[in-house]
Amino acid sequence: MIELKKYFPDLSQDQLEKFTRLVPIYKDWNSKVNLISRRDIENLFINHILHSLSIVNIIKFKDTTSILDVGTGGGFPGIPLAIFFPNVKFTLLDSIGKKIKVVESVSKDLSLSNVTAINDRVENHSENYDFILSRAVAKTEKFYSLVNNNFNSKSINEIPNGIISLKGGDLKDELKHFKEKKIFEISDFFSEEFFKTKRIVYVPFSD
Repeated sequence: MIELKKYFPDLSQDQLEKFTRLVPIYKDWNSKVNLISRRDIENLFINHILHSLSIVNIIKFKDTTSILDVGTGGGFPGIPLAIFFPNVKFTLLDSIGKKIKVVESVSKDLSLSNVTAINDRVENHSENYDFILSRAVAKTEKFYSLVNNNFNSKSINEIPNGIISLKGGDLKDELKHFKEKKIFEISDFFSEEFFKTKRIVYVPFSD
């Protein structure tokens, strides 16, 4: 939690308490439902919570922004971002029911009134959003085709509505067809070793 105060010194006491509670809550759930590998659960804060919050460095979502987190798993990046942006509306979607039950439980435990959890595939979901998040869900071209009909056309933020993905590895071929993309090195924001190969990819929606 030292990293949290270091990178985000303006968090409220309520936010700090919720982030502190996240670790034991997820460790308890992980003993019942396989959300995170046993090796990775010991690095939960850096590899999952802080990784999710890296998005804060590229955009400060305005109040009432609507966001869809596709393939959220146990709630990443949606849950940490919902704590950070309490007035932003988050919908967390996953096709695996037991993972969505975890999201519902965590949201209830932390009184996150800005989180809605849905058990479904994105192909069946027809609501529209300002931004759509993904974390190791699919290649960008395929993902864009899956969610292309789920965007609001009008943007209330400083950048146009679009996809924000947490990715790693060589992205040159994957992103070659997206001319308006932006790639951000997370290591520019966070100094931990884990982030040296991690990136945020932003692809704007074009109607």
